[in-house]
Amino acid sequence: MAAVRMATGGAAFHALHGGHIQSLMLVGLKQQLPLSCRQGRRNVIGRRSLCCKALFRPEVLVKEEGQPSTLDYRVFFFDKSGKKVSPWHDIPLQLGDGVFNFVVEIPKETSAKMEVATEELYTPIKQDTKKGKLRFYPYNINWNYGLLPQTWEDPSFANPEVEGAFGDNDPVDVVEIGGRQAKMGEILKVKPLAALAMIDEGELDWKIVAISLDDPKASLVNDAKDVENHFPGTLTAIRDWFRDYKIPDGKPANKFGLGNEAASKEYALKVIAETNEAWSKLVKRSIDAGELSLV
Repeated sequence: MAAVRMATGGAAFHALHGGHIQSLMLVGLKQQLPLSCRQGRRNVIGRRSLCCKALFRPEVLVKEEGQPSTLDYRVFFFDKSGKKVSPWHDIPLQLGDGVFNFVVEIPKETSAKMEVATEELYTPIKQDTKKGKLRFYPYNINWNYGLLPQTWEDPSFANPEVEGAFGDNDPVDVVEIGGRQAKMGEILKVKPLAALAMIDEGELDWKIVAISLDDPKASLVNDAKDVENHFPGTLTAIRDWFRDYKIPDGKPANKFGLGNEAASKEYALKVIAETNEAWSKLVKRSIDAGELSLV
Protein backbone atom coordinates (compact mmCIF):
# COMPACT_ATOMS: atom_id res chain seq x y z
CA MET A 1 0.00 0.00 0.00
CA ALA A 2 1.55 3.30 -1.07
CA ALA A 3 1.28 6.64 0.73
CA VAL A 4 1.41 9.70 -1.53
CA ARG A 5 2.41 13.19 -0.31
CA MET A 6 2.32 16.35 -2.40
CA ALA A 7 5.09 18.96 -2.13
CA THR A 8 5.28 22.48 -3.54
CA GLY A 9 7.35 22.55 -6.72
CA GLY A 10 6.88 18.83 -7.36
CA ALA A 11 5.11 15.69 -6.23
CA ALA A 12 6.84 13.52 -3.67
CA PHE A 13 5.92 9.85 -3.56
CA HIS A 14 6.81 7.63 -0.59
CA ALA A 15 5.93 4.01 -1.35
CA LEU A 16 6.24 1.25 1.23
CA HIS A 17 7.94 -1.83 -0.23
CA GLY A 18 8.68 -4.72 2.10
CA GLY A 19 9.05 -2.44 5.10
CA HIS A 20 11.44 0.00 3.38
CA ILE A 21 10.45 3.47 2.30
CA GLN A 22 11.35 4.40 -1.25
CA SER A 23 11.15 8.13 -2.01
CA LEU A 24 10.59 9.68 -5.40
CA MET A 25 10.35 13.41 -6.03
CA LEU A 26 8.90 14.57 -9.34
CA VAL A 27 10.32 17.97 -10.13
CA GLY A 28 9.16 19.98 -13.12
CA LEU A 29 11.92 21.62 -15.19
CA LYS A 30 10.19 24.11 -17.44
CA GLN A 31 11.68 26.63 -19.88
CA GLN A 32 14.79 24.49 -20.33
CA LEU A 33 17.45 25.59 -22.81
CA PRO A 34 17.11 23.62 -26.04
CA LEU A 35 20.81 23.08 -26.73
CA SER A 36 23.91 22.45 -24.64
CA CYS A 37 26.95 24.66 -24.47
CA ARG A 38 28.77 21.90 -26.29
CA GLN A 39 26.56 22.76 -29.26
CA GLY A 40 27.38 26.44 -29.02
CA ARG A 41 24.19 27.86 -27.47
CA ARG A 42 24.73 30.42 -24.71
CA ASN A 43 22.47 32.60 -22.59
CA VAL A 44 23.45 36.11 -21.61
CA ILE A 45 23.35 37.60 -18.11
CA GLY A 46 24.57 41.16 -17.98
CA ARG A 47 27.88 41.26 -19.82
CA ARG A 48 28.58 37.56 -19.46
CA SER A 49 27.05 34.54 -21.09
CA LEU A 50 25.90 31.37 -19.36
CA CYS A 51 26.58 27.96 -20.81
CA CYS A 52 23.90 25.43 -19.90
CA LYS A 53 23.72 21.76 -20.86
CA ALA A 54 19.98 21.16 -20.57
CA LEU A 55 18.12 17.92 -20.06
CA PHE A 56 15.62 17.05 -22.74
CA ARG A 57 13.21 15.77 -20.08
CA PRO A 58 10.25 17.54 -18.45
CA GLU A 59 10.94 16.17 -14.97
CA VAL A 60 13.46 14.52 -12.71
CA LEU A 61 12.89 11.65 -10.29
CA VAL A 62 14.74 11.55 -7.00
CA LYS A 63 15.22 8.18 -5.34
CA GLU A 64 16.83 7.19 -2.03
CA GLU A 65 19.13 4.17 -1.89
CA GLY A 66 20.20 2.79 1.46
CA GLN A 67 19.14 3.93 4.90
CA PRO A 68 19.48 7.55 6.07
CA SER A 69 22.27 8.25 8.56
CA THR A 70 24.44 5.44 7.18
CA LEU A 71 27.63 5.55 5.11
CA ASP A 72 25.84 3.85 2.19
CA TYR A 73 22.92 6.28 1.96
CA ARG A 74 22.60 8.03 -1.43
CA VAL A 75 19.98 10.17 -3.16
CA PHE A 76 20.12 9.58 -6.91
CA PHE A 77 18.46 11.57 -9.68
CA PHE A 78 16.78 9.96 -12.71
CA ASP A 79 15.18 11.27 -15.86
CA LYS A 80 11.67 10.20 -16.81
CA SER A 81 12.95 7.17 -18.74
CA GLY A 82 14.69 5.85 -15.61
CA LYS A 83 18.23 6.82 -16.61
CA LYS A 84 20.47 8.21 -13.88
CA VAL A 85 21.43 11.86 -14.29
CA SER A 86 23.73 14.15 -12.35
CA PRO A 87 22.21 16.94 -10.24
CA TRP A 88 25.46 18.84 -10.79
CA HIS A 89 25.98 18.39 -14.53
CA ASP A 90 22.57 17.57 -16.04
CA ILE A 91 20.16 19.93 -14.30
CA PRO A 92 20.16 23.21 -16.27
CA LEU A 93 21.42 26.25 -14.39
CA GLN A 94 19.31 29.00 -15.86
CA LEU A 95 15.60 29.08 -16.61
CA GLY A 96 15.51 32.58 -18.08
CA ASP A 97 14.35 35.95 -16.70
CA GLY A 98 16.91 35.84 -13.90
CA VAL A 99 15.58 32.55 -12.51
CA PHE A 100 17.90 29.66 -11.65
CA ASN A 101 17.56 26.05 -10.55
CA PHE A 102 18.68 25.32 -6.99
CA VAL A 103 19.25 21.73 -5.83
CA VAL A 104 18.49 21.30 -2.13
CA GLU A 105 21.09 19.26 -0.26
CA ILE A 106 20.26 20.26 3.33
CA PRO A 107 16.70 21.25 4.31
CA LYS A 108 16.42 24.11 6.77
CA GLU A 109 16.33 23.26 10.50
CA THR A 110 18.34 20.06 10.02
CA SER A 111 21.98 19.33 10.89
CA ALA A 112 23.16 16.36 8.79
CA LYS A 113 25.90 17.64 6.46
CA MET A 114 24.57 16.38 3.14
CA GLU A 115 26.32 17.19 -0.13
CA VAL A 116 26.60 16.17 -3.75
CA ALA A 117 29.31 13.52 -4.04
CA THR A 118 31.38 15.21 -6.74
CA GLU A 119 33.78 12.27 -7.11
CA GLU A 120 31.11 9.56 -7.55
CA LEU A 121 29.35 8.58 -10.78
CA TYR A 122 26.18 10.64 -11.31
CA THR A 123 27.14 12.76 -8.25
CA PRO A 124 24.36 11.62 -5.88
CA ILE A 125 23.68 13.38 -2.59
CA LYS A 126 25.33 11.69 0.38
CA GLN A 127 26.23 12.58 3.95
CA ASP A 128 29.73 13.97 4.28
CA THR A 129 32.21 12.02 6.38
CA LYS A 130 35.40 12.70 8.31
CA LYS A 131 37.69 9.88 9.42
CA GLY A 132 34.98 7.40 8.48
CA LYS A 133 32.26 9.05 10.58
CA LEU A 134 29.17 10.86 9.40
CA ARG A 135 29.37 14.62 9.75
CA PHE A 136 26.77 16.85 11.38
CA TYR A 137 26.74 20.58 11.95
CA PRO A 138 26.92 21.47 15.66
CA TYR A 139 23.45 22.99 15.35
CA ASN A 140 20.68 23.20 12.77
CA ILE A 141 21.13 25.33 9.70
CA ASN A 142 18.35 27.91 9.56
CA TRP A 143 17.90 28.06 5.78
CA ASN A 144 17.56 25.64 2.88
CA TYR A 145 21.07 24.95 1.61
CA GLY A 146 22.42 23.40 -1.55
CA LEU A 147 24.02 24.09 -4.91
CA LEU A 148 23.66 25.83 -8.24
CA PRO A 149 24.02 23.14 -10.93
CA GLN A 150 26.51 23.67 -13.73
CA THR A 151 28.80 25.87 -11.64
CA TRP A 152 32.29 25.15 -10.31
CA GLU A 153 34.76 27.02 -8.14
CA ASP A 154 38.06 26.47 -9.93
CA PRO A 155 40.83 25.54 -7.44
CA SER A 156 43.48 26.78 -9.89
CA PHE A 157 42.04 30.32 -10.05
CA ALA A 158 43.19 32.86 -7.46
CA ASN A 159 40.43 35.47 -7.20
CA PRO A 160 42.08 38.91 -7.07
CA GLU A 161 38.91 40.47 -5.63
CA VAL A 162 38.84 38.09 -2.64
CA GLU A 163 42.36 38.13 -1.19
CA GLY A 164 43.67 35.89 -3.96
CA ALA A 165 41.77 32.91 -2.54
CA PHE A 166 41.52 29.81 -4.75
CA GLY A 167 38.21 28.08 -5.50
CA ASP A 168 37.14 25.17 -3.28
CA ASN A 169 36.66 22.66 -6.16
CA ASP A 170 32.88 22.42 -5.59
CA PRO A 171 29.69 23.76 -7.15
CA VAL A 172 28.56 27.15 -5.88
CA ASP A 173 26.50 27.03 -2.67
CA VAL A 174 23.07 28.60 -2.24
CA VAL A 175 21.42 29.77 0.97
CA GLU A 176 17.67 29.97 0.31
CA ILE A 177 15.90 32.26 2.79
CA GLY A 178 12.25 31.40 2.14
CA GLY A 179 9.94 30.28 4.91
CA ARG A 180 9.20 26.73 3.72
CA GLN A 181 11.38 23.78 4.63
CA ALA A 182 12.29 22.17 1.32
CA LYS A 183 12.99 18.46 0.81
CA MET A 184 16.41 16.97 0.19
CA GLY A 185 16.83 16.59 -3.57
CA GLU A 186 14.08 19.06 -4.36
CA ILE A 187 14.79 21.49 -7.18
CA LEU A 188 13.57 25.01 -6.50
CA LYS A 189 13.32 27.92 -8.89
CA VAL A 190 15.13 30.79 -7.20
CA LYS A 191 16.31 34.32 -7.86
CA PRO A 192 19.68 35.44 -6.47
CA LEU A 193 19.72 38.40 -4.11
CA ALA A 194 23.26 38.73 -2.74
CA ALA A 195 26.62 36.99 -2.41
CA LEU A 196 28.93 36.30 0.53
CA ALA A 197 32.60 35.54 -0.13
CA MET A 198 33.45 32.99 2.56
CA ILE A 199 37.10 31.99 2.90
CA ASP A 200 37.38 28.54 4.46
CA GLU A 201 40.96 27.55 5.34
CA GLY A 202 42.21 29.70 2.49
CA GLU A 203 39.67 28.47 -0.08
CA LEU A 204 36.97 30.66 -1.59
CA ASP A 205 33.51 29.21 -0.93
CA TRP A 206 30.83 31.49 -2.37
CA LYS A 207 27.41 31.64 -0.70
CA ILE A 208 24.70 32.92 -3.02
CA VAL A 209 21.74 34.20 -1.02
CA ALA A 210 18.50 33.53 -2.92
CA ILE A 211 14.77 33.11 -2.46
CA SER A 212 12.41 30.55 -3.94
CA LEU A 213 9.86 31.96 -6.34
CA ASP A 214 7.12 30.11 -4.47
CA ASP A 215 7.79 32.07 -1.27
CA PRO A 216 5.08 34.64 -0.39
CA LYS A 217 7.74 37.37 -0.06
CA ALA A 218 9.56 36.56 -3.30
CA SER A 219 8.03 39.47 -5.20
CA LEU A 220 9.18 41.90 -2.50
CA VAL A 221 12.89 41.13 -2.59
CA ASN A 222 15.18 41.72 -5.55
CA ASP A 223 18.51 42.73 -4.02
CA ALA A 224 20.49 42.74 -0.79
CA LYS A 225 18.81 45.97 0.36
CA ASP A 226 15.39 44.36 0.00
CA VAL A 227 16.55 41.43 2.12
CA GLU A 228 17.42 43.85 4.92
CA ASN A 229 13.99 45.48 4.63
CA HIS A 230 11.87 42.33 4.50
CA PHE A 231 14.14 39.81 6.26
CA PRO A 232 15.92 42.11 8.73
CA GLY A 233 19.14 40.70 10.14
CA THR A 234 19.16 37.68 7.82
CA LEU A 235 22.32 38.54 5.86
CA THR A 236 24.23 39.10 9.08
CA ALA A 237 22.83 35.89 10.56
CA ILE A 238 23.91 33.88 7.49
CA ARG A 239 27.41 35.36 7.61
CA ASP A 240 27.75 34.72 11.34
CA TRP A 241 26.41 31.16 11.08
CA PHE A 242 28.96 30.19 8.44
CA ARG A 243 31.71 32.12 10.20
CA ASP A 244 31.24 30.31 13.50
CA TYR A 245 29.96 26.78 12.81
CA LYS A 246 33.41 25.16 13.03
CA ILE A 247 34.32 26.79 16.34
CA PRO A 248 32.60 24.11 18.52
CA ASP A 249 34.94 21.55 16.88
CA GLY A 250 37.99 23.54 17.96
CA LYS A 251 38.68 25.12 14.56
CA PRO A 252 39.14 28.84 13.89
CA ALA A 253 36.31 30.96 12.56
CA ASN A 254 35.93 31.27 8.81
CA LYS A 255 36.67 34.63 7.20
CA PHE A 256 34.80 36.69 4.61
CA GLY A 257 36.13 38.83 1.82
CA LEU A 258 34.57 41.88 0.15
CA GLY A 259 34.76 43.89 3.35
CA ASN A 260 32.95 41.23 5.38
CA GLU A 261 29.68 42.38 3.80
CA ALA A 262 27.13 40.85 1.44
CA ALA A 263 27.64 41.88 -2.17
CA SER A 264 24.79 42.99 -4.42
CA LYS A 265 22.60 40.93 -6.71
CA GLU A 266 24.61 42.22 -9.68
CA TYR A 267 27.78 40.88 -8.10
CA ALA A 268 26.08 37.57 -7.33
CA LEU A 269 25.12 37.23 -10.99
CA LYS A 270 28.74 37.90 -11.95
CA VAL A 271 29.88 35.11 -9.63
CA ILE A 272 27.32 32.73 -11.15
CA ALA A 273 28.41 33.58 -14.69
CA GLU A 274 32.11 33.16 -13.88
CA THR A 275 31.64 29.84 -12.13
CA ASN A 276 29.36 28.58 -14.90
CA GLU A 277 32.11 29.43 -17.37
CA ALA A 278 34.60 27.51 -15.21
CA TRP A 279 32.22 24.51 -15.14
CA SER A 280 31.94 24.66 -18.93
CA LYS A 281 35.72 24.42 -19.26
CA LEU A 282 35.72 21.56 -16.76
CA VAL A 283 33.18 19.41 -18.62
CA LYS A 284 34.90 20.15 -21.92
CA ARG A 285 38.09 18.89 -20.24
CA SER A 286 39.89 22.15 -20.92
CA ILE A 287 40.85 21.96 -17.24
CA ASP A 288 42.10 18.86 -15.44
CA ALA A 289 39.18 17.33 -13.56
CA GLY A 290 41.34 15.32 -11.19
CA GLU A 291 39.10 12.96 -9.21
CA LEU A 292 35.86 14.80 -10.08
CA SER A 293 33.13 12.84 -11.87
CA LEU A 294 31.98 14.48 -15.11
CA VAL A 295 29.13 11.97 -15.55
